[in-house]
Amino acid sequence: MTDSEIARLMKAGDERGAEELLRRFGALIRYVAAPILPDERDREDCLSEVLMRAWEGIGNYDEARGSLRAWLTAIARNTALNRLRASKPADPEGGPENTRPGPEEELIRREELSELRRAISALKPAERQLVYRKYYYMQPISQIAAETGLSLRAVEGRLYRIRKQLGRALGGERNG
Repeated sequence: MTDSEIARLMKAGDERGAEELLRRFGALIRYVAAPILPDERDREDCLSEVLMRAWEGIGNYDEARGSLRAWLTAIARNTALNRLRASKPADPEGGPENTRPGPEEELIRREELSELRRAISALKPAERQLVYRKYYYMQPISQIAAETGLSLRAVEGRLYRIRKQLGRALGGERNG
C-alpha cells in the first residue's frame, strides 16, 4: 500500500489506513521518540498519541508538501518533546508571563531560525543527516556512530566542523 493510499483511506475514515500506518511507521515513531523519552511506557504512550494525532489531523496532510514519513516524523518529535516538557516540574520563579517572548523577540527568533534552516539545507547530504540525527532527533553520538558505521571520534569531529561551518554561514564563529 502506498503512502497516498494510506492517506486516502484515513481521510475516508477507514481504519485499514491507520492499521497500515502503524504497521509501516510504528518503528519509526518509536525510533524518533526513543532519545527524547527514555522510559518505554512514555514511548508507547507517545506512539498512541502520535497515531491519534495523525488520525485526527490527516486532513491537514498534503502530499505535495512532503512525504507521509516526514509528516509523521515531525508529529512524533513534537509529541515526544511536548511529553518531555510536561513531565518536567514547573519553574516556580517563571510563569507564562515571564517566558513568552515579545513580538520583536519572536520576529528575531523566526528570522534566525529561517537563516539556520537555509544554512542546514546548503550542507552536503551526509552532513545534513548528522545534524538532523544529533539536533533534531536528539540521538546520542554513540547511536549515530553505530548506525552510520563511523567511529565516535569521527562523528564528534564532523559535528564540530559542521557547527563551525554553520557558525560562519550565520555570520559568527559559533562552536555550539
